[in-house]
Amino acid sequence: MMTGTPRSSRRLAAATLVAVGALALTACGGSGFSNAGEGSGDQTEATDAPLTVLIGSSGTAETDAVTEAVSSWSAESGTDATVNVASDLPQQLSQGFASGKPADVFYVSADSFAGYAANGSLEPYAEDLPAKDDFYPALREAFTYEDTLYCAPKDFSTLALVINDELWAAAGLSEEDIPTTWDELAETAKTLTKEGTVGLAFSPEFQRVGAFAAAAGGGLVTGGEATANSPENVEALTYVQQLLNDGVASYSSDLGAGWGGEAFGKGQAAMVIEGNWIAGAMSADYPDLGYTVAELPEGPGGKGTLQFTNCWGIAADSDNVEGARQLVEQLTSVDSQLAFAEAFGVMPSVQSAADQWSEQYPDLAPFIAGGDYAQNVPAQPGAVDVVAELNAQLESLKTADPQQLLDGIQPDLEAVIADTQ
Repeated sequence: MMTGTPRSSRRLAAATLVAVGALALTACGGSGFSNAGEGSGDQTEATDAPLTVLIGSSGTAETDAVTEAVSSWSAESGTDATVNVASDLPQQLSQGFASGKPADVFYVSADSFAGYAANGSLEPYAEDLPAKDDFYPALREAFTYEDTLYCAPKDFSTLALVINDELWAAAGLSEEDIPTTWDELAETAKTLTKEGTVGLAFSPEFQRVGAFAAAAGGGLVTGGEATANSPENVEALTYVQQLLNDGVASYSSDLGAGWGGEAFGKGQAAMVIEGNWIAGAMSADYPDLGYTVAELPEGPGGKGTLQFTNCWGIAADSDNVEGARQLVEQLTSVDSQLAFAEAFGVMPSVQSAADQWSEQYPDLAPFIAGGDYAQNVPAQPGAVDVVAELNAQLESLKTADPQQLLDGIQPDLEAVIADTQ
């Protein structure tokens, strides 16, 4: 039965509002860092050296939760550890590496990871973690460089279909009508499109539209090769183009909204494709709006979605690499990650916590279900610029030739991949 958000998930939802801020704080950065030390992988014993932890916090809830977890570990281990909140995480990390005095442990976004790993700034510690195989495979892939898992995925987010319960019921739809295929999605979006409300909305960017590419069996990078102009991606963009031109789907920007969540909250869209951070936004800005979350409908290639993540980096120049590794091991344990989920709305990066998380927040379970098949947005050095160019092209998708659009991106992506091989 489709209902409003349960109380347990409203607690999580309120915290989730801040989780997207953490992603934004760590979403930029690059590979232009001064070379740090060569790494200290031969260090196998913790020292008495104190640890500093630098985070890009999204708010008080996250800061308090991380500080409490670090303080608890510190008291138990006997190693002093201090949490600092960055005002500009990429800049402060870069400055720390350049000075040779970086924080010992810190947040690293997926799109800045490869640059840090390539220039020797990161300690490749994660291969030795007991939970290595418990991390979702795609999360391991996101933080693997030259076949080595460098850092432990901290948490993650995925995209799903979010449905306005009131508008759904007003259209005469029931739970059995939740779309599970592209054909059904198009038909449902048509049914929900009314005066002043479009059936489906999403942001004009690959970070949303790319979910269709994943469901078509495509993606920008496949098996280490650039595949921007693959038939699967062309099919995905052609489908999205049809939705847009049929008037049953719109970009959030075309509705005058800053993102899909705003369009959804204002009733401009009956369904949106968004991440689990939308729960916090709804709780804070539209607390009376009832909604249901469903996994994205299957495309020609099956289920597909995108994921977004960060990891716990350890500085190669740290004076206490093993102590830092032990701290990260604790921070990525099931108990710690479930506590973080309760505090500030993230989803645990370890598969063994998925069932418990889903039981605690059943109405949000489709988000974590996507972890089994989610794709990463390409994050090789230089890929961010290619995706940005693709996003600029996607703004005119309604009138563009999907094949030509993707053909234009392919050479740049090939060059990025070649530079990493």
